[in-house]
Amino acid sequence: MTERIFDPDLLSRCISCGFCLPACPTYAATGDEASSPRGRINLMRALQSGDLDPYDPTLTEQASQCLGCRACEPVCPAGVEYGQLLEQWRDHQWKGRRQPLIARALMLVTPMRELFRVMGTARRLPSAVKRKVRRQRSETVAKTATPESSLMLGCFEQVLFPKVSRAARQLVPGLAAPTRQGCCGALHAHNGDTAGGERLARRLGEDLPGTIITTSGGCAAHLASVLGRNRVKEISELLAEQAETDEPPTPAGEVRVDGRRARVTLQDSCHLRNGLGIWKQPRVLLGRVADYIELPSAAGCCGAAGTYALLRPRESRRILDAKIREIEAAGVDYVVAVNPGCLRQLQTGLRRARSRVRAVHITELLAQTTDETRN
Repeated sequence: MTERIFDPDLLSRCISCGFCLPACPTYAATGDEASSPRGRINLMRALQSGDLDPYDPTLTEQASQCLGCRACEPVCPAGVEYGQLLEQWRDHQWKGRRQPLIARALMLVTPMRELFRVMGTARRLPSAVKRKVRRQRSETVAKTATPESSLMLGCFEQVLFPKVSRAARQLVPGLAAPTRQGCCGALHAHNGDTAGGERLARRLGEDLPGTIITTSGGCAAHLASVLGRNRVKEISELLAEQAETDEPPTPAGEVRVDGRRARVTLQDSCHLRNGLGIWKQPRVLLGRVADYIELPSAAGCCGAAGTYALLRPRESRRILDAKIREIEAAGVDYVVAVNPGCLRQLQTGLRRARSRVRAVHITELLAQTTDETRN
């Protein structure tokens, strides 16, 4: 009897129609059927049936080569939940010593809540800054958070991008941000430890009361899959909802560059767009405060893909370089991210290209729309 690796119902949904092929970045780069969602599902079936050795080189390569962007899911007429299949695959392929060393090291560090709390002390707003935030509050939205909302600080985001949560609290005064909170588990779920990822998500759900507000698209998708969609809101989703309910509508400020309205574009978070279907909201918000320019590949992965940029840097850079050329050609002042991993990836690429374009998180850009920047 062969080992059950995949949920049979998930695996059987694929009808091999090929609609996923144009959406898949690795298939577009290689033209190799095995590097497509359809091809990988056929490999999964061969693994499940025992027709392929569990550590066949093709299986090992394809489990690693996939970005996990889930761009195949929205275009699939059969509703294949490829993201879940990929997690089940890596749970099997990346056991013990077969788990990538970098991923294993990161997964050991991220649950260390006290470490990140200490390293992220810069997130704490002193009282003087709090008064300034209340006085110069952004007019992108008009309402405060409800007492039942909590801001998820994130693990690496606390250290790498502390300004993101400050901007979130400026945009949504009253948003609680408990300091004793840990990793959401997305890193674990995407790197061969789905059970560990679910445990961390549930623990975070216990630490944070009410609706969890996130500034990370990848974390939002993972938390929603474990805790339920009603427990999780991504920050642009919250801000767009609040802006819609303003009566009368609150006039938005403007982001200006050299005396003119700024030109901005957006890089989608793959999991936020493909997993939760959130992509219109950040565009609506950006269009209120700047001239919005759509990138042709805005919905395509930037190559960060969680740990992908660390595990497969060559492929990641190839994707990123094409993205940076597109951003430069668009003639924008800012490229906006809704995920910290994407933000880091874009900043790295722009710096390497010596570009004048700035990569910022959406909360940082919207927080610039104070009274001083309005016409």
